[in-house]
Amino acid sequence: MVRRLLSSFIVILLASFAVFAIFYLGPSDPARPVCEGAGGRCTQEKLERIQENMGLDKPVLKAYGEFMGGVVTGRDVVVGSTSYECDAPCLGITFATKQEVTKELGKRLVPTILIAIGGSIVYLTIGVLIGLLAAARRGTAADRIMVSGTLIISSIPYYLVCLMAWIFLTVRTNAFPDTGYFPITDNPLKTFGGLLLPWLVLGIATAPAYARYTRGQMVETLGDDYIRTAKAKGLTGRKVLLKHGLRAAIVPIVTIFGLDFGALLAGTIFTEFIFEIDGMGFWGLRAIQAPQDLPIITATVMVGALFIVVSNLLVDIAYGFLDPRVRIG
Repeated sequence: MVRRLLSSFIVILLASFAVFAIFYLGPSDPARPVCEGAGGRCTQEKLERIQENMGLDKPVLKAYGEFMGGVVTGRDVVVGSTSYECDAPCLGITFATKQEVTKELGKRLVPTILIAIGGSIVYLTIGVLIGLLAAARRGTAADRIMVSGTLIISSIPYYLVCLMAWIFLTVRTNAFPDTGYFPITDNPLKTFGGLLLPWLVLGIATAPAYARYTRGQMVETLGDDYIRTAKAKGLTGRKVLLKHGLRAAIVPIVTIFGLDFGALLAGTIFTEFIFEIDGMGFWGLRAIQAPQDLPIITATVMVGALFIVVSNLLVDIAYGFLDPRVRIG
């Protein structure tokens, strides 16, 4: 676990440095939108002064070191000709609103987390249930129908499923009239109602992959010797399927779930964009568009990497409880 923690820390550092270096050394100039938005004509002298104030004239390693130092202790950030005090953990000041990135990020983390949690509950429940039913009836017409249905749903791009659901269920039929994120502290029921359609769309679009994976694992597991022994001892089919078969097949499913959940937290971009939810993914997408907002891009990459790393660590810990062959130490 110590080795995993150290390697995870290195992954986060490398991911943040990669995006930091790409945008500082790339063809775009992060100082130009600040110069053009500062009022007056953006002259070469004015642009160079802003580049110096923003630290863009420094070597990338030195600039990155100052950035990471701000994450730990805080720092003063200069945008244009104005200096801003940025408290730790300082991820910079946004070019657009001149606010601390951490405060802006905090407003958008909650809707992204809620989308990921609700959607993952839906697709994990539906996917595993369909996979279990298909495995229990493998070779039958019901099995073929379920497998064919998952293939049809998987062949449709997710953004198209999301867009069609919004058009037909929100705009035309008004079946889900109030989609979007409403603060859970104001009205939890309204929050649930606003996110119900995004959860269902995300869950139904992702469930087929889990259904096929669960079916494949269960079919393989149900052919093992200990399953035949359990049946020979007179255990019921349901107990063999759930207590013995599912427990053995669940370990690889947990692995995929951990990776998928981390990726969902890292950015549910299509869901947030189509349903107009101001989450972390949509926020980062807007920051990539011109004029590019480097502090937001760097922050979303770092947080996204953190989510994926933490999800992998939780999966490793879960192995110790799910698989008796694995020991955490």
